[in-house]
Amino acid sequence: MKDISVASDIIPVGQFKSSLAKYLKEIQINQNSLIITQNGKPAGVLISPKEFDELRETKLFIESISRGLANSENDEVLTTSQLKSEIKKRRTAKSL
Repeated sequence: MKDISVASDIIPVGQFKSSLAKYLKEIQINQNSLIITQNGKPAGVLISPKEFDELRETKLFIESISRGLANSENDEVLTTSQLKSEIKKRRTAKSL
């Protein structure tokens, strides 16, 4: 994610509405974020689809790590043989 430029990446909603196509093209080309304000306060953020996907993947990865750590802290872990058995059961169930 690029740094936000106060001079060019923060715009009022009226300016955004009047030049919507221009801003959509700009965020895809420059991979920058655009903060849209309403009544002088942040109202929304526009990011490219690529950046959205990257943020979503990062969030899912962090959530997965957090679940794993929580499982470990609660002694909800499997031995290697238990894991292999569980995988085998699930593969068998899918093939039915």
